Amino acid sequence: MSKIGTVFSIVLLVVGFISSSMDVRAQPRHGTELASPLDSIARLRNSTSKRISSFDRTGLNADRLTIEPGETATLAEIKGAGCIKHIWFTISHTDKLYRRNMVLRMYWDGEKHPSVESPVGDFFGQGWGEEYLFNSLPLAASPGGGKALNCYFPMPFAESAKITIENQSDQKCNAFYYFIDYEEMPKLDRDVLQFHAWWNHELTMPSKGDENEWATLRKPEDANTTGEDNYLILSAEGTGHYVGVNYYVHSPTPMWPGEGDDLFLVDGEKWPGSLHGTGTEDYFNCSWCPKEIFMHPFFGYARVNDNTGWLGRTHSYRFHLQDPVTFQKSLQVSIEHGHANCLTLDLATVAYWYQTEPHKPLIPLQDPEKRKPMPEIGVIDIHRWREAWRQSKGGGVLWGNEQ
Repeated sequence: MSKIGTVFSIVLLVVGFISSSMDVRAQPRHGTELASPLDSIARLRNSTSKRISSFDRTGLNADRLTIEPGETATLAEIKGAGCIKHIWFTISHTDKLYRRNMVLRMYWDGEKHPSVESPVGDFFGQGWGEEYLFNSLPLAASPGGGKALNCYFPMPFAESAKITIENQSDQKCNAFYYFIDYEEMPKLDRDVLQFHAWWNHELTMPSKGDENEWATLRKPEDANTTGEDNYLILSAEGTGHYVGVNYYVHSPTPMWPGEGDDLFLVDGEKWPGSLHGTGTEDYFNCSWCPKEIFMHPFFGYARVNDNTGWLGRTHSYRFHLQDPVTFQKSLQVSIEHGHANCLTLDLATVAYWYQTEPHKPLIPLQDPEKRKPMPEIGVIDIHRWREAWRQSKGGGVLWGNEQ
């Protein structure tokens, strides 16, 4: 069997296991415990399969929405109990940054504040408004070229569900195609939690004033004993469990940007917390400053830079589908931007979690101008850096590593 075939087989098995373990209905029992993850597909389901899509109601082939600048389109409004099982989008837009400028929101059970609020690209695993292939168990950006956006996170609701998309671009969305596949059911079990996702973004600053990664500028290294200057991934209140993150980092330095430790503070605990990491790549289940594409169903690197060192954009992801981080009162998830928060980085994340309602209102998104990715740094910029350094040393014959 090919490597692709092997990975696909593994994904199918895991999908069966997750579907079985997260099913929102009480399953009929027949006196035999089933061993295979795929066996759950044979069980009787007390539900009705439904789909809402952008199909052309006239019977023609204009199976899409158009969305004007500033317009919010309601994609689905569902009454009663149920669970969304799959979402698929593909979009045609003249704005090159439409994936940052179109905002996805989801509301459960008549709530006023969204449980999901994120730029559409970042939510599905596409950073910086880009299009590229991405393959994980709950989320994927598939052919052609990452243009097909898929989500398999189960999204249960007891009374209603509403999904909207807002075009915050100053240009028209020419075509928005979508499927929302869900199941209707008589009622939702009491122990089922609601799905949440939140996008954050920050242009970080060195906490001590200089970018002293790997102690290259001065010694000794700084220490971080509070986590106060960490980049925030999630701040939640209630009862639930965190199930993962998409992490998009744009580094303006060729130094490795991933010395930052992850930090989980559960139910109000203080630093160092009960879950404290040892480095960014370690949290993403990799090691030793990776710089290669690798996509596992639970973790990986979907996009890496091709510039000098680690200069440029890297997309890492980690889904806690086997090891969710549970909380009873609150959860704060953060990560250092460089060791002891020493680096300037253009950081964006989408955190995914399940919790009880009502939830604490999400921190509002930045406006589209502030969401713009920082421009990429190329060889010409580096050459100009070299000239500025040469002149600071008086010019002449200088190699580049003189002290």
